Parts: sequence; C-alpha cells; structure tokens
Amino acid sequence: MDQKKTVIVTGFEPFGEHTVNASWVAVQELKKLGLGHNINLHVAEVPVEYQAVQTLLPSLWKQHLPQLVVHVGVSGMATTVTLEECGHNHGYLRVDNCSFCPESHCCMEGGADCIHSVIDMDAVCRRVNSSGLGVTVSVSKDAGRYLCDYTYYTSLYLGKGRSAFVHVPPLGKPYSAEELARALRAVVLEMLELMEHNDGRKHCLHDQ
Repeated sequence: MDQKKTVIVTGFEPFGEHTVNASWVAVQELKKLGLGHNINLHVAEVPVEYQAVQTLLPSLWKQHLPQLVVHVGVSGMATTVTLEECGHNHGYLRVDNCSFCPESHCCMEGGADCIHSVIDMDAVCRRVNSSGLGVTVSVSKDAGRYLCDYTYYTSLYLGKGRSAFVHVPPLGKPYSAEELARALRAVVLEMLELMEHNDGRKHCLHDQ
C-alpha cells in the first residue's frame, strides 16, 4: 500500500486593505474539502511579517516533512487564480504588519536571485483550465516582492523547489471562497500528479 503523502497549504493573515484575507478563507474551505484519503493535508495561517516567516517556514518543513508546500496569497489586481513560477530574493522595500522591512531588502543574503519551482506551472494551468472547473487559472513570473514573494522564495529554498505559490483574487471578485477552494484542490492534485510522474521518469532513467 502506498504511504500517505503530506501536503501543507498556507494562507495569510489580513493586511492593509484586505481586512479579510481571501487566501486564508479559501484555505480553510479547502481543509473542509480535503485532498482525498491518501493525502494528509495540514493548513496554517502565515503572519504578514518577514521575521515570522523566517521562523515559521523551517518549522513547518521540519515538523511535517511534506512532499509539497503550497502557499496561497491574495492579490487585489488578480482576476484569476494565478500560479507563480518563481520566488525572488531581492527588492523587498515594503514594510510588513509590524512596520518592519529587511535591512538588506533581500530574503537570503548570498542566495540566488530567483528560485523556480520544480513544478511545470504551465502544464498545471492547462490541465485545470481544460477540466471544466469554472474557475480560470493563469501563470505569472512575478509574485510581487512583498510577503508572498518572500515566503515563496524561502519555501523554495527550504524545499529544494518542492513548493508552489498561488495568488487568488479578493472574495467575490469574481469567485466565492468555495469556488477558490475547489480550484485550489484541483491545482494541488495536478501538482502532485506531475511531481509523481516526474519522479517516476527519473527512476526509469536511473534503471537504464
């Protein structure tokens, strides 16, 4: 029997004009839906604080040893569910909920400028959009140089690329929390399938 997979999905606390953060509301709805019997789903709310991210993320990775960590954030500019391809190390100039900003304006001094996810976001996007879900998914290369991007870069570094970031629009613009949760569920399951397929291919190559 296959061992259960572990997936962590996070949302963010309220910040700025987002007095209700659609990301955390959608993630809580996803927790109700679940990802199926053979997947352990853990959810967590991430503070909109640079220093808290540096403490919380390593503990999440270490405690649960997940196959995949998916961070979800809200974007006031988004009208689709947006899959981010990479996290960036530099350009963090905006203060967080504690009025703090990293002095170096970067995530990890000496780290790579950009870390890409091991997941082919274009492939996930195509698959979910062709599934008739009723929620449009798109792909982006810029997670915004704020806590979303900062969290993504940190997680990509910790998980050696086994992480993903999904931006969602504010609630009702146009999707409800339930619709966002269904979209997140479809996205996460496609990501796991792609990762499994790629792992299988690697093993085949080693066996030759």
